Amino acid sequence: MHPPQKRERALRMRAEEVPFGEICRALGLSRSTVGHWFYGERARHRAELDADVRCPRCARPARDPDDQGAYAYLLGLYLGDGHLVTRAKVPVLRVYCADAWPGLIEECEAAMLAVLAKNVQRVQKTGCVGVQSYSNHWPCLFPQHGPGHKHERPIYLAAWQQPMIDANGGSFLRGLFHSDGCRVSNRITRGQKVYTYPRYCFSNESADIMRLCQQSLDRLGVNWRMCRRNMLSVARREAVARLDEFIGPKW
Repeated sequence: MHPPQKRERALRMRAEEVPFGEICRALGLSRSTVGHWFYGERARHRAELDADVRCPRCARPARDPDDQGAYAYLLGLYLGDGHLVTRAKVPVLRVYCADAWPGLIEECEAAMLAVLAKNVQRVQKTGCVGVQSYSNHWPCLFPQHGPGHKHERPIYLAAWQQPMIDANGGSFLRGLFHSDGCRVSNRITRGQKVYTYPRYCFSNESADIMRLCQQSLDRLGVNWRMCRRNMLSVARREAVARLDEFIGPKW
């Protein structure tokens, strides 16, 4: 009987896509033992139990994520700067966050853990960090995934997602603006006077994602306008104050 710590280490290495042979050598175990952990009847039964507990969409009956605010926020991040890779043995959800916003990186990781993830990794890239998590059940929670760029395929909410986003529009918008948006200070010069005022901008090439942003703003009574085809602006004082209640500057 091997200690449970070895099995857990083997499963972690598998999720990180370490080759099967390297896992066996690193743990000093036979291929048959490690293979039984990965593919045996007990592993399948454990996966079924885990699906019922961890994945709300695989539960019977299916349920919504327990932390709906965190889910709405993570969905907004995914639609902006995230992608879901399903070609690997274990699907991986990645959201890219700029190095300039360490608070955003922390919030993204916390949202993944609150929604589904057991473990979250940070992969440093040039100028940004890829916050990622492996799970067979990320595709269950993000049915918007698919091949190609998001703006090249239809993006719409599933029937079970819509009520959550309606009820958590502030969190959803926070995710959208934290990924593809910003809060800036506009400067206007009129004669000898310079006026400075805050403004929110959101840009995205997908007309469907832009529509979802517009709908959430409308439900919250936030006035907006389109600066150009792929950019939305919120500039009126009362509208900016409303967004400040649940978004605010990145940090």
